[in-house]
Amino acid sequence: MQNLSSKFSVSRQWKQSALLTLDLLFIPLAIWLAVVVRWGGMAYQFQVVDFVAIVITMVASAAYFLRIGLYRAIIRFMGQQAILTIIKGVTASAVILAIAGFLTKSGIPRSTPVIYWATGLFLIGGSRLLVRSFYHGVIRANGDKVIIYGAGASGRQLLNNLLHNGDYNPVAFVDDGPKLKGGVINGVSVYSTQQLPELVSSFDISYVLLALPSVSHQRRREIIDDLEGLSVHVKTVPGFSELMLGSAKVGQLQDIDLEDLLGRDPVSPDVELIDRCIRDKVVMVTGAGGSIGSELCRQIARCQPRELVLLDISEHALYQVSTELKRDNSHNISVIPLLGMVQNQSRMETIFKEFKVETVYHAAAYKHVPMVEFNVVEGVYNNVFGTLSAARAAMKAGVENFVLISTDKAVRPTNMMGASKRMAELILQSFAKRYDGTRYSMVRFGNVLGSSGSVVPLFRRQIEDGGPVTVTHKDIIRYFMTIPEAAQLVLQASTMAKSGEVFVLDMGEPVRIVNLAQRLIRLMGYEVKDSAHPKGDIEIKYTGLRPGEKLYEELLIGENASGTGHPKIMQAAEAMLDDDAIDQYTSELRDACDANDCDQIQQILQLAVAEFNAKDGISDAIWKRRLDNGLVIATNDKVVNIISPKTI
Repeated sequence: MQNLSSKFSVSRQWKQSALLTLDLLFIPLAIWLAVVVRWGGMAYQFQVVDFVAIVITMVASAAYFLRIGLYRAIIRFMGQQAILTIIKGVTASAVILAIAGFLTKSGIPRSTPVIYWATGLFLIGGSRLLVRSFYHGVIRANGDKVIIYGAGASGRQLLNNLLHNGDYNPVAFVDDGPKLKGGVINGVSVYSTQQLPELVSSFDISYVLLALPSVSHQRRREIIDDLEGLSVHVKTVPGFSELMLGSAKVGQLQDIDLEDLLGRDPVSPDVELIDRCIRDKVVMVTGAGGSIGSELCRQIARCQPRELVLLDISEHALYQVSTELKRDNSHNISVIPLLGMVQNQSRMETIFKEFKVETVYHAAAYKHVPMVEFNVVEGVYNNVFGTLSAARAAMKAGVENFVLISTDKAVRPTNMMGASKRMAELILQSFAKRYDGTRYSMVRFGNVLGSSGSVVPLFRRQIEDGGPVTVTHKDIIRYFMTIPEAAQLVLQASTMAKSGEVFVLDMGEPVRIVNLAQRLIRLMGYEVKDSAHPKGDIEIKYTGLRPGEKLYEELLIGENASGTGHPKIMQAAEAMLDDDAIDQYTSELRDACDANDCDQIQQILQLAVAEFNAKDGISDAIWKRRLDNGLVIATNDKVVNIISPKTI
């Protein structure tokens, strides 16, 4: 398509000069045709005064055409306004001809300017329409053939964008509207949706483009289910909310929304609940540059806090989110980006006090299971002691609400990340019992579609690269939610907290990862390659569970859960540790981290988190290198002991 575009890429000045020259040829030709039509043949003999009138018409018309901007219009994008300009210019040219004929006493019949208006409009306007039609015909012939699903306003607007784009060749609409079926829109026929499989086959369609921004989620899923077996790449226009907010346009095609892969409707937010802890308050988000943290910031900003304080250890991530918030700051909210580590209690306390922070959303954490497995000490420092420092600083500074962003991996954990997050929950539960000034709560949810490290972006990259798509195990299942859902859950649950609660979302049925991969492969226009389809396009490869990974995750430790003021948010009733035990475990855990003793860290977490089953032992990279160097010795598959330096 780039080579095609280069064929049409000549300078704008050259194009305008060519059009002006062409019009200067069309004007006398149109006058001659008008005279021929008037006399019914070529009997009229042109005199010198006639030629003078024609020259005057040519010069004056060209000057007027330039003045009204006739040559500023880009032909391939020519629309109604450009056509009106042509009509205006030709009308003026006909008037000029009549005046010139009168002044020069030309013998050209007085009815000639009227006929000239029609012939001039045909030549000057028709030539441009012909060029536009030729251009669109060429680029459509070279574009991927597509069907637009939905012939409403969005579908028609999408068609206009595609006609000027060149990447796609729209060959048909499909729509169930009785008034639309059988019609033709801008040269493209409208068919019934029941004819879609036949159209895909007969036209060799590459893409189906969904132009249904306001259709219900249930209907949208039904349509996507029908499209799965057609071997076409499905793309969609942005959703209605994005269009209304102005953050996207109809022509900006994108892959299927992540919500459409969930198999359930997104949880609707309760705006009144969200506002309670935010509007006119000073709100702080730790880990503000992360996937969840940045989405929290976006949604908090819409609720008009008095100030929004952003904290992150990553300068790049902090710059990105703060720049975005300041650029899109329609409510003139004060956005304060701060660099810092949540483990630094002194800095946290200073920030809370100086900015008089009222609500804290603590999203700063290491969340990727393999990364924490290979970096145990840093994972515990950040997830456990970062939470401890931030929670203690909040208490000393008199923060009203402190909300921990937790994970379903904290339930019966089998890895260090999950165990460290459960330990953070236990610390907050202890703080909730001890201190009355700050309300501490936790929000626990499953995997987030589209976040960094999420399987969906990974699968998309692998499919685009030709596969294989890697899945750890054929039976692995996960609960999923979207980033906006996760952020909304956090904001709503925080308003329900009295202190010490663990909130979880009713996320519907868990999703089998291999089914998600297969669905995505088909919706991107490919066929799954397996034993039943050896000639398929994309293979799914099973790589085996990673260290600390489970086949399935849970949201509740016990069986007891109660409802809340929100139909999709539950409150878990779970066992807690007494204050002395918390103090003892955190003290011992800090000593073990300072000594880089991964064995001791694991044992302490197994004592503190009763459900922690470290089924894969210790995978810490430094610890394993010390094992290779003979500095530590494994007494069995799961327990490793330090060799005293005196015995080496």
